Parts: sequence; C-alpha cells; structure tokens
Amino acid sequence: MRLLTPLIEQRADPCIYRHSDGYYYFTASVPAYDRVELRRARTIEELPQATPITAWLKPDTGPYSELIWAPEIHFRQGAWYIYFAAAPSREIKNKLFQHRMYVICCKDANPIEGQWQFLGQIDTGIDTFCLDATTFEHQGQLYYLWAQKDNQIEGNSNLYLATMDTPDKISSEPVLLSKPEFDWEIRGFWVNEGPSVLIRHGKVFISYSASATDENYAMGLLWADEKANLMDPQSWHKLKEPVLQSCFEHKVYGPGHNSFTVSADGKTDLLVYHARTYTEIVGDPLWDPNRHTYVKALRWDDQGMPVFGRPSIQE
Repeated sequence: MRLLTPLIEQRADPCIYRHSDGYYYFTASVPAYDRVELRRARTIEELPQATPITAWLKPDTGPYSELIWAPEIHFRQGAWYIYFAAAPSREIKNKLFQHRMYVICCKDANPIEGQWQFLGQIDTGIDTFCLDATTFEHQGQLYYLWAQKDNQIEGNSNLYLATMDTPDKISSEPVLLSKPEFDWEIRGFWVNEGPSVLIRHGKVFISYSASATDENYAMGLLWADEKANLMDPQSWHKLKEPVLQSCFEHKVYGPGHNSFTVSADGKTDLLVYHARTYTEIVGDPLWDPNRHTYVKALRWDDQGMPVFGRPSIQE
C-alpha cells in the first residue's frame, strides 16, 4: 500500500490526455477561473514542472466573461479542441450560475506553440445551465457528453448524450442518461456532472461526480455494452453505490471530476481526479482553491469492471 500525494496542487477538474506524439497534455480549472491553461510533458511525473501556457483568456465582459470552468482537451478530426464552461457574470439566477458550454480549436500540430481560435458556444438545444462537456469516438461515431439542468427535474444537472458530425456541433437531440436519485448523489446539492468515458473489455463506461463539492463529492459509474445503441437510455446500467468517495482515514476528501489516461507503455489505465486534504472549508467550497490533481492506477476485476479503490491509496 502506498499513500498518494497530489500531482499538481490547486488544479481542479483535471484532464490529462496522452497524444500520438508521445506527450501528455494537461488542462484544469485554475483558481482564478479566468483562463484556459495548457501544459505538456513527456511523462506524467514531469507535468508539475511543465510551463503552462494560456490557450485562451476570458474577455472583460460578455456571455463568456466569468467563471471559466472544467476545460477538457481532445484531438478530433485532425485538430485540437478544448471544451469549457463559462458564465456572463457571477450572478445566481434560480439557484444556479448561468454557464453555457464553449469550444476553442487549434489546427497546429503542437497546441502549446500553435494558435487557438474561439469557435463559440456548443448549442444543445436546451437553454439552461450546462457544463463539463467531454467527447468520445465509438464505432466511427463522435459523441458529445455533458451535464445540464432540466427545469422539470429536481437538482442542478443531469447527464446527457448526443451525436456530433463535427467536433464543434451536435447532430442529434440530447438523450438523458442519468439524473441524481440515490442518497449519495443528493448530499448538499442534487448533481450529476463531470462525466468521462473509458471503453474497455467490451463495455463503454461513463464515470461521473455527484453531490456538493465538499467531502460529500463522490463518483459513480454508468456502463453499456459496446455493441449497444448508446443513444438508447435503456442501453445504460447505473451502479447504485459510489465507486470513489472520501477517505477519512487518510484525509483525502471529495474525490471527483475525473478523466482517464494511460501509462507511457500503454498497459495501465490511469484515473485522474481532484480532491481536498481537509474538510474545514470557510464559506462556499467553490472559492476554496485547494482541490488538487491526483493520479492513480485503475484496476479491473474478473468481470471486466473497473475497481477505483480509495482516493488516498495506490492499491
């Protein structure tokens, strides 16, 4: 048993992507919530020392001028894309911020040195609070997966899936995959958010996060058979219990908003997530900067299901 320490401090909602060029690319929410930051390194261990660049800086005013949250980097159809959420202000309306989802693009081979272009909003056809977009490809189809508020459903956000023809536009009606319903998903806030996809062992897995962003924050799991129609909500199975939650024994709290990457030899799946090391948060947890990035190996059981273990331990 080995206790884990943060990989990168004060970086929430972490996304690590290993590209075909052999580099790891890292982006995450910065405490000021004012930019999209990007760094790269040959190894995961070198990411903390890598010099970050600002791929995009928020404007002073306008619909995407505040609270830049949860950027995710992907390479799709020959170009780089970073998806993120942004709000027009810090005003709360109907108990929620007013985030919408946006995308920037870089067509250069090296996104650290290349030019990033703001492409605009990803329109889901639902004009409500939304965030935490990710994309994935499966059997030749590109998908968009995200969290959004439905005014007819209790809570802050649910998980939705849509197809995409291009990486900056969805091409189908959204389908609802999951909503907050279990006790561990509704502590503090009713939330399903931060989805991430891993396709292994004949299954498509979606991890996600739930509840308030304090020690109650925890991760759940959906899965579908890889041959199923992913746009059919009946294809998806939802575990009733969380797969990753606070470890009070070793003082690692609120693990969540994860991504997946792979070891340099391509043999080990890695879980990337954020967590805090204390529970005594003054005021709204949103403004506490000490959500740190962690990385640990993901294990698999005999049925081909992922075993997340505890956030504090490399098991």
